[in-house]
Amino acid sequence: MPQPPVVDFEAHNAEVREVWAAYHAARPLRVPFTLGLNVRYTMRRPEANPSGIGWREYFADAPTMARRQCEHQHWIRHWLNHDHEMGLPAQWSLSVDWQNCYEALYLGCQLEFRGTEVPDTQPLLADEDAKYQLFDRGLPDPFAAPAAARAWALWGALGELADAGWEFEGRPVARPWPMGLGTDGPLTVACNLRGASEFCTDLLADPDYAQQLLTYITSATIERIQAYRARLDQPVRSAGWGLADDSVALLSAEQYRAHILPHHHRLVEALREPGGPLHVHLCGDAVRHFPTFITELGAVSFDTGYPIDHAAVRAQLGPEIELLGGPSVPFLATHGPAEVEAECARILTSGVTAGGRFVLREGNNLPAECPPENVWAMARAVRRWGRYDPA
Repeated sequence: MPQPPVVDFEAHNAEVREVWAAYHAARPLRVPFTLGLNVRYTMRRPEANPSGIGWREYFADAPTMARRQCEHQHWIRHWLNHDHEMGLPAQWSLSVDWQNCYEALYLGCQLEFRGTEVPDTQPLLADEDAKYQLFDRGLPDPFAAPAAARAWALWGALGELADAGWEFEGRPVARPWPMGLGTDGPLTVACNLRGASEFCTDLLADPDYAQQLLTYITSATIERIQAYRARLDQPVRSAGWGLADDSVALLSAEQYRAHILPHHHRLVEALREPGGPLHVHLCGDAVRHFPTFITELGAVSFDTGYPIDHAAVRAQLGPEIELLGGPSVPFLATHGPAEVEAECARILTSGVTAGGRFVLREGNNLPAECPPENVWAMARAVRRWGRYDPA
């Protein structure tokens, strides 16, 4: 079995703290480098998943979910050099994790396991004669709906592991984070429920139905998140909030304003304090929507995917908007370290760092096919081409 690179964890972690502290103080030393990672990245790596845990077991069983998450974190902390703490932690973090399936499951879709690939759900409303069925049922109960009840039971079981002092590699686990406090966005969830082609057709051919479904999804989302915040003794509205809705990449700017923006307004008004910052995650070719998110919703940060012209976006949005982005995930999966380092250098010297509000990352969510050597190439690039001149 290959051995992880030798890293001076103490020096690395000190550098990470310094880089992030300077960035958040608006006096950046260099561009920070982060990664979008979850257990998908290590699921098919025998050295990181020695028991061969599969998705079916992972979704169903709290001890299995805990072990897989700890194995994943252990591997990442020893193999991937980015601006995150490396080495053994004081505590391992746990969460109820059903990947991007939770909202569709919550609203009644069926889970489909696909071998070693990430599970997905089947559209519940794909048939024309069934597309109104959710409206007759009413909104799901945030705690009693079947998927919600299972998720909270997993949360309780993970918490019992923490309370019992369960350890991995000699370190305890923290109490878990629950599921369902965020959203993938009303349009994306509508595409999960109805099918992307079907729902995009609805927007044009049956707009009354499309709006009824979007309203239903938005109402269910607000009710769920507010109920979960109350259970966890969190404020009904948070000081800032993060919104995603990747499927807006399917729409023109005019269609987004007409069909989706009102529902995003409802979410933001219900879940974020007035005037608080909004952080937006949008994969795909969604740059045309960025100005609307800024002027209408108060967005201050965009986590981007691909394709994107980083320099053009910086020039369009100005120096104060935070941008996260970098080499596309297909590029990282199909090119070698030298090419990855060159691509990072191209991005970092394009003008996107103007204003000191850029964070390098993969665009977007590190693919399992990306070798660790490519991550190290990104780390080398950001240390060479991502430094700011002292004021």
